[in-house]
Amino acid sequence: MSNYATRLHAAVHAKRTPALVGIDPRFDKLPRPCVEAAEKQDPPDRWSLVAAAFEAFAFDLIDVVAPLVPAVKPQAAFFEECGPAGTAVLGRVIRRARERGLIVICDAKRGDIGSTAEAYARGYLAGVDPAAAAWAADALTVNPFLGPDTLEPFVTVAVERKAGIYVLVRTSNPGAGRFQDRAVDAVPLYRDIGTFVEDLSNRHRDEEPFGPIGAVVGATCPEELAELRAAMPHVPFLVPGYGSQGGSAADVAAAFTADGLGALVNSSRNINFAHSRDPYRDQFGDARWQEAVEAATLEMISDLAAVVPVP
Repeated sequence: MSNYATRLHAAVHAKRTPALVGIDPRFDKLPRPCVEAAEKQDPPDRWSLVAAAFEAFAFDLIDVVAPLVPAVKPQAAFFEECGPAGTAVLGRVIRRARERGLIVICDAKRGDIGSTAEAYARGYLAGVDPAAAAWAADALTVNPFLGPDTLEPFVTVAVERKAGIYVLVRTSNPGAGRFQDRAVDAVPLYRDIGTFVEDLSNRHRDEEPFGPIGAVVGATCPEELAELRAAMPHVPFLVPGYGSQGGSAADVAAAFTADGLGALVNSSRNINFAHSRDPYRDQFGDARWQEAVEAATLEMISDLAAVVPVP
C-alpha cells in the first residue's frame, strides 16, 4: 500500500495539476437550487435544512471537480456549525469525494495532547482505508501550538494508516506574523516549527522523496514560502491564500520542486461561489452554477500551469 505522499503525487500526475478545491459552504452564498433541494426534504429544523443544502452543494461540487483536480479540502467548521446534522453531512461529503477518486484533506486544525490528540487522529485519519475512520479523510490539518507532543499521536496514526497531516507553519491570514514571525535566538517561530516538521517528515519517508508530514504555508507570504521550501525539502506543502486572499500563481511557484510536485494550492471561495462573481455571474448565474464552478476550476488550473508545469 502506498504512503500518503506517493498517492497524492500519483493523483497530481494523473490530473496534471496541483490545484486543490476547498469546500467551504456558506448558506447565504449557496446557489438557490441547492437550498430548494434541501427544502424539498422538509427538514425538521433550520440546522437540518442548512446541512441538507450543504450536502446538495458539496455533492454536486465534487462531481464537477473530480475529473479536473487531484484533491479537495472540506472545511470542517462550516459543517460543525450545523451541529449533529452537519457533522454527519461532513462524513458523507468526505466519502463521496473518496468514491470519486479524490484525495481528501479535512481542514479541521486539530491540536491537543495525549489520548485526546489520538482520538482526533483516529476519528479523522483513514488513510488508505476509508473504513478506518469516521470521517475517512486522507489527511488532516493540525495545530502545533501546544508543542511537539501534540503532534506525536497524529504522526503515529498517520504512519500506521498511510495517511498525512499538514502542520500549520506559516499561515495566510493577515495577523499571522504577530506570533509566527517572532524570533527567539534570531530564528522566527515559523522557521523553528518548519525545521521540526522537516525532521518528522524525513524520519518517516522511507525511500520516497516526501514524507507523510506536511506543512501549511500561505501564498500571501511568498518570501517565507521560498525560504521554507529550501528548509523543508521532504515536506509536502498545502498552500492557502491563492485567489480571493490575494495570492497569485507567481507567488506559489516557490512551493514546488523542479518536477512540479511537492505542493497543493487551495482555492475555495473563488470556485465555490463562482456563479456570483464576474465574469461568471452573467454567463451562468444560479441556474447553471455547476458550469461556473467548472469554468473557475479550469481557470485556476490554467493559471497554475503557466508557472508550475506538471508532467
